[in-house]
Amino acid sequence: MRLSGVIPTMGGMGSPLPVVPMSLSPSRAADFKNCPLLYRFRSIDRLPEEPTPEMARGTLVHAVLERLYDVPAVERTSARAVSLVEPEWARLLVEDTAIAGIFAAEDPRLEPWLASVRDLVEGYFSVEDPTRLEPAERETLVEATLDDGLVLRGYVDRLDVSPAGDVRVVDYKTGKAPAEAFENKALFQLRFYALVLWRTRGVVPRMLRLLYLRDKVVLDHSPDAEELERFERALKALWSAIEQALETGEFAPKPGRLCSWCPHQDKCPEFGGTPPPYPGAPGRDGVVTPPRG
Repeated sequence: MRLSGVIPTMGGMGSPLPVVPMSLSPSRAADFKNCPLLYRFRSIDRLPEEPTPEMARGTLVHAVLERLYDVPAVERTSARAVSLVEPEWARLLVEDTAIAGIFAAEDPRLEPWLASVRDLVEGYFSVEDPTRLEPAERETLVEATLDDGLVLRGYVDRLDVSPAGDVRVVDYKTGKAPAEAFENKALFQLRFYALVLWRTRGVVPRMLRLLYLRDKVVLDHSPDAEELERFERALKALWSAIEQALETGEFAPKPGRLCSWCPHQDKCPEFGGTPPPYPGAPGRDGVVTPPRG
């Protein structure tokens, strides 16, 4: 979620409420579903998070695959894609100081890490043939406002549009492919994008495609309007739960298998930590002060 716009609300006479974010992204929606306290830490408190090698790996792979489609189709070979890894890494180091701090000078972990990026890039050629594709859009921002005022927005890795106008939404994944029982959960992000595209362009995407580069697995799903309507209702219900938490300040932690990856364990009650004061609480003058930014 981008908190470039926030609106302080009032629940009634003399009842100041916390600042309400104006938009929802797939990642922040997933945060609240997985752990409301994590949502608070990221969207309300906006606690800093240091990038990890895993996060940087995903960023670099996405950058390489985006740049690959800048070259003529006949040149989109595995060797050409791998040759883009180090130049794109050099560019990211200049553009993102946080990423630049992941590896120290002469860090022995860097070369094996770059090798893992090359393996993922090569893995892409096992699931698609880029010489036969001409994406309509890459790394594009999509945004829609629902009838209740909720703004949905996010960045789509790739949109393909056929001559007949059929739309395919594609997302690159560098992690492990999900077991069959978790495929529906894995499609949450692409359903989110499909809903936005349907509401803004009037077209239900013909195909949602997840490309798992490490396992060389393709997960395809064809949504329909009824499915997206159900998904929209679910998002509105999720947003209502977020609004209630914003009003009460109650963002309960939800312990689970993802806790081991959480960068905010030191502030989580489940691990003996204490969250910072809720920023939506009124100050001495009774006025709710929004987070800066």
